[in-house]
Amino acid sequence: MTTTSAKTTSANGTPAGRRVGFACLAGAMVLVGTTVIASKTIAGGGGPGGMGPFTATALRFALAFPVFLLLMRWQRVRLPRPGWRDLGLLVVQAGAGSVGYTTLLISGLALTSAADAGVVIGTLPVVTGAIAVLVLGERPGRRLLVAIALAAAGMMAVAGGGADGRGAGDGGTSSLAGNLLVLGAVVCEGVFILLNKRLRTPIAPLALSTVMTGLGFFAAALPALVLERPWAAAPETAALLGVLWYALVPTVIGFVLWYAGAARVSGAEAAPFTALAPVSAVALAALVLGEAVSLPQILGVACVLAALAALQLPKLQLPNWASWRRR
Repeated sequence: MTTTSAKTTSANGTPAGRRVGFACLAGAMVLVGTTVIASKTIAGGGGPGGMGPFTATALRFALAFPVFLLLMRWQRVRLPRPGWRDLGLLVVQAGAGSVGYTTLLISGLALTSAADAGVVIGTLPVVTGAIAVLVLGERPGRRLLVAIALAAAGMMAVAGGGADGRGAGDGGTSSLAGNLLVLGAVVCEGVFILLNKRLRTPIAPLALSTVMTGLGFFAAALPALVLERPWAAAPETAALLGVLWYALVPTVIGFVLWYAGAARVSGAEAAPFTALAPVSAVALAALVLGEAVSLPQILGVACVLAALAALQLPKLQLPNWASWRRR
């Protein structure tokens, strides 16, 4: 949460407080993994029983927005009043990280398996670092280069496992097009993260999430009305429940759990828990959706976890070429 009492803060350093923090962080990342399952259910395998991605996104934010407003009132957090530059960045953030991510994830899961998508979303920290290097001109460290190589290997593993070209409707076999759409969703989320660092006036997490859901609704509603004509659709109950779950559980409860946990532990302790998102997504794909998890998908998860670990390890002390020549 964005405000913490002095009593809570003093208890955060205790072993019990840290255990609660770890449990909250783990729960938040497991809920992030469920977004893949919810998106797969919303997509309905690309059939008529599914819901359009823009319609689902607009409905998700319409459900989550009033809950975030209530949380802001409870925590006595005010809506920000950004300048024109920051307002423009917020609009782009909403379009990329809120609407772009959700619509591309749902669209991709109409074509690929949830297990494959789980592997791909796990590359978010690595993709964000790669965008910072390619677009912002930041100099990559050795850890980032190793992580990028491992994440790429994980992507190639799941792509190779779906080389037969069949889509999600053919026994859950991965589709290259679907995986690329999910990767596009990850890129959108990476852009969101990097743009947030460009805000001149930092915005509290709860206020930022509230603004993103509000702007995200308007950004998704117009294409939903024009392109998908939701009044003429007849989505199945499962798709509607998928949107409800996505809106209230990962979006709202996941947010609360993550920041409740982050308030009790250090940033270095919190970061490794992001590895639970791809693991939970792949595991839930098997347990909830009944997908058969293949060896390439297991290898993909292993590569992604290794990439995340590479980002968290202390700075690699690799010998330079001259030292190798002296041996």
